[in-house]
Amino acid sequence: MKIERFELERIQSEWEHVVRYNLSESGVEPMSVIELLGDQSQRSLLENKLGYPQTNGSIPLRELVSKQYTGATADNITVTNGGAEANFVAIWRFIQGNKERNEFIIQLPNYMQVWGIGKAFGARVKPFWLKNNGSAWVPDFEELKNSISKRTCLIAICNPNNPTGTIMNSDQLRTIAEIAEDAGAWVLSDEVYQGAELDGKTTPSMFDFYDKVLVTNSLSKAYGLPGLRIGWIASPSKEVIFDLWAHTDYTSIAPSMLSDALAIVALERKNRERIIKRTRGILRNNWSVVEHWLRNNKHLFECIAPQGGAICLVKYSRAIDSVELVHRLIQEKSVLLAPGDHFLMPHHIRIGYGHNEEHLVKGLESVVELLISAS
Repeated sequence: MKIERFELERIQSEWEHVVRYNLSESGVEPMSVIELLGDQSQRSLLENKLGYPQTNGSIPLRELVSKQYTGATADNITVTNGGAEANFVAIWRFIQGNKERNEFIIQLPNYMQVWGIGKAFGARVKPFWLKNNGSAWVPDFEELKNSISKRTCLIAICNPNNPTGTIMNSDQLRTIAEIAEDAGAWVLSDEVYQGAELDGKTTPSMFDFYDKVLVTNSLSKAYGLPGLRIGWIASPSKEVIFDLWAHTDYTSIAPSMLSDALAIVALERKNRERIIKRTRGILRNNWSVVEHWLRNNKHLFECIAPQGGAICLVKYSRAIDSVELVHRLIQEKSVLLAPGDHFLMPHHIRIGYGHNEEHLVKGLESVVELLISAS
């Protein structure tokens, strides 16, 4: 098993705590523990004994997660250490050693974790692309139909999409479900940005359109709680969920006791509504900053406005390679962006706009300065 270096995660790990202006993060400004707890007493939290929680997540936590999925119960959920572990065990379960179905189709552009895991487990990985039609990013269903076969095990999507911020609607999700069903394939739907929509309308879940689906999600992006490292997998199939729980016995075993307890606080209805409202407010405010910057620099940039997530994919007009551009921004301007090449999108950059507004303005100004000087 050979694992390729995860370039996006590596550059973020090396530089996000070093640069002055970090515009690479794809979530919103993290909440503090005090902000999360609000008016609730801290005493019950502090009285938690720091042992092992139930390894697939406590029953109260799984019950709260299940309320987001039509007809689901706690038995349709397994809790993981972040969305990363959720995606990892899902790919592991369906790809490794599956000689009859060793093909894996991934929607691109995308966060490249599942691409790398699929290849490491020996799958034949195929893309189907979101195409830029000038006004929107749209899925190329003809490419998907031509790529899928009886050897296809999984179709992986990310909705809302990372890095474009586009959202596939119910009709588009239904089409993917129909294509998958014809081939007997499963769908892996990463929905980690659900709840971070600029128009306030919650992104539909693939859970509602297909029985053979694994939905992954976490508290990292739309909730602004990445430090809790709480994710989950939801599926209509309780048998598959039970099997995925067995896989996590060999990875992290369990989430932390405090993270489980704090996740329960976050997902209680009143708090969840408060957190999602906070997220959408940050995004609407900060997107107006980016939109203004794009209008003022339309000779340099092109961008289809995102619908969800704290990210947008921007095409720039200069000849400089995106990785080189990002490294120059780090060294010369103390700014970190995500290179488009890390999403197989050359001459693009992914901008995260969910954090400090003042830093966002100054970071964006620095990007323009460097591109002008590089011309």
